[in-house]
Amino acid sequence: MNEDPTRTPLAMDASREPGVVVLRTTHGKMTNYNYLVVDATSRSAVLVDPSWQPGLIHDAVALAGVRVDGILLTHSHPDHIDLALPMSAHYGCPLWMSSAEIAASGFSVPALVAIDESPWMVGGMLIRPMLTPGHTPGCMCFGIGCNLFTGDVLFAEGCGICPNLQGAHQMYESLQKLRRESTADTRIYPGHSFGRVPGQRFADVLHENIYLQFNNKDDFAAFRLRRGQSREKLFAFQ
Repeated sequence: MNEDPTRTPLAMDASREPGVVVLRTTHGKMTNYNYLVVDATSRSAVLVDPSWQPGLIHDAVALAGVRVDGILLTHSHPDHIDLALPMSAHYGCPLWMSSAEIAASGFSVPALVAIDESPWMVGGMLIRPMLTPGHTPGCMCFGIGCNLFTGDVLFAEGCGICPNLQGAHQMYESLQKLRRESTADTRIYPGHSFGRVPGQRFADVLHENIYLQFNNKDDFAAFRLRRGQSREKLFAFQ
C-alpha cells in the first residue's frame, strides 16, 4: 500500500479538505476564473492566477478572514499574471511558477519562485504541482486536496489552444497525466468556462469532454489543430 500522500490521486479527505472561493473576473469581452483556496484550520490561503479586478479579490480575502501566503501561477499569459506583481506586493507573499515556464517566457518579477513538481505545504494544505505542457511549454496544474486547478490546460468543455504539432502532442500527454492523477470526485477548476461552472466532477468532465476521448496523440493533434477554428467556434463540435 502506498502511504505517501504526494503520490496518491486527488481524492477527497473531508477532514482536511480546503475551501475554494470562485472569483469570476472580466476585462472587456474576456472572462477569467481566479481562485482563493483556504485552509480552514490555519486560515492560510493561496490565490490562483489573479487578474483584472483587485477589489473583488481583496474583498474575498477580507470576507474569508484569511492570510494569503502565496500565489500559484499556471502559466505566463497576460490574463493569468495580470495582478501577480501587485497582489504579491500587497500580501507580501511569493509567486510560484514552473521553472520551465519562466525559462520559456522570460517572466521575471520580485518574489517569483521557480518550482518543479516537488510538493510543499501552505498551512495545512499540500500543494501538488503537475507540469502539463502543451498550451505553453511550462504550464502547470495544481492539486490541492480533491481540487485540481487547471489554468488553460483542461476546461470542462475542452482544452487550451496549442501553438503547433509539438504543443498538441504535449497537450495529449498532459491530459493523460491528469486522467491518471484524478479520481471520479476530483473537482476541476479551470481558468475559463465555456458553459459549465467551475468545480465539475472529473467523472462528468471525462464523460463529456471530447478531448479526453482520444487514444493516441496523432488523432488528438489532428483534431486539436483542425482547420476552420475561430475563437467563437473553438468549443462548437457539431
